[in-house]
Amino acid sequence: MRRDEALGAILESKVIAVIRMADPDKLQRVVEAIKAGGVRAIEVTMTVPDALGVIRTMAKSKAAGVLVGAGTVLDAETAAAAIHAGADFVVSPITNPAMIRICRKYDILAAPGALTPTEVVAAWEAGADIVKIFPATSMGPKYFQDLKGPLPQIRLMPTGGVSLENARDFVAAGACCVGIGTALLDKKAIAAGDWAALTAKAKALVDSLQNLKD
Repeated sequence: MRRDEALGAILESKVIAVIRMADPDKLQRVVEAIKAGGVRAIEVTMTVPDALGVIRTMAKSKAAGVLVGAGTVLDAETAAAAIHAGADFVVSPITNPAMIRICRKYDILAAPGALTPTEVVAAWEAGADIVKIFPATSMGPKYFQDLKGPLPQIRLMPTGGVSLENARDFVAAGACCVGIGTALLDKKAIAAGDWAALTAKAKALVDSLQNLKD
């Protein structure tokens, strides 16, 4: 998927689901369940065993409208490998300009990580489509409001510490979307095969983020 198309899809639902699991059967069911709830963007972190293989399999079998991305990408080489495996977007906890250039070369959305205002601007000027604020756990929604004051043009995404309860607060404070993992992808529900519970959580999350200004 082209960079602008991926960005539009993410901004529409305002959610990137961060998945850290390698079971292909359950992974497919999880993706189907949260897509039914309105979550279209799935991030597979590179800390998952055989992450590139997982991305490749998901990219080949994904339903229309689903985005498969690579997360925890730390360098240009890994970004290139993920893109060749079929990743629609690349996310990192850090800003590596070479990684961003690779994404631009292939017209793939890049979301590098930053924390301070200086780091945020550096990531944006390097070509970031979205700047991931990491870790957002200790900063909270108010930090996003503070950042957006002098930096209204920069799209910000919190990752780390985002829950079903505070996701709306982050978006209301200026985040364009949220990255959310275990709070959405309930391990007990997955283990029990309770896909309806995952769909319900995804729908509740997406619904809560609508009608808010980016």
